[in-house]
Amino acid sequence: MSSQSARRPARSWVVPVAVLAVLALLITLVLNLSGGSQEPDTGAAPAAQSESSATEDPSDAAPTEVQGAVQPALTDIERRDEADPLAAGPVDAPVALVIFSDYQCPYCARWSEDTLPVMLERAEAGDLRVEWRDVNIFGVASERASRAAYAAALQDSFWDYHDALYPDGETRSEGDLSQEALEALAGDLGLDTEKFAEDMHSPATDQAIAGNAKLGLDIGAYSTPAFILGGQPIVGAQPTQVFVDALDTALAS
Repeated sequence: MSSQSARRPARSWVVPVAVLAVLALLITLVLNLSGGSQEPDTGAAPAAQSESSATEDPSDAAPTEVQGAVQPALTDIERRDEADPLAAGPVDAPVALVIFSDYQCPYCARWSEDTLPVMLERAEAGDLRVEWRDVNIFGVASERASRAAYAAALQDSFWDYHDALYPDGETRSEGDLSQEALEALAGDLGLDTEKFAEDMHSPATDQAIAGNAKLGLDIGAYSTPAFILGGQPIVGAQPTQVFVDALDTALAS
């Protein structure tokens, strides 16, 4: 775990969540996991577009039922792979948190600044397994950043590089996500830049990045950030306490 992450205090920051986007994602999750044939709702925009216009209480945005249908457990998307370079916490932790994100998503950046350190502390304590998955819905620069983060992970520096991609809870400009800028960032963090550049474009990285994006889109994560905590979805950059309470509930059950 990044020492920088461990030192950051968790701030109380509330992000409004678009109810329609929430319902679209949750309904898609139900349909996809239950074998439904209905097409996903393409009106679920990326978080940067959909969440900014809502005024609803975010605590109402993650129901356990959608129109009377009980949410299916989604624990089958947890990999629990000891060799996963984008994970933290014991592989056999009682609860897992799978995070679907994008390095150009401002809400993902704020969640990583405010809430991720708390989740990583719980992972360090053995309560939680954290698995990061980039869906890259914002395009080419996002995919390039996720490749860079994966290459850093292959040098055991994923969380440090991840933090650097979200400086002070903000996203970097598209220009700062160029190949040259990402390699320079790796050098700033003391990584082997030659190996880093090679790993960014290796077949293994190709497979990992494509697989993570497909996983997110297959379950309907068309808006970021989206989470599966203990087999239940949480949509949007909810306040830190929402995640703490959900984790404690999952541990108790």
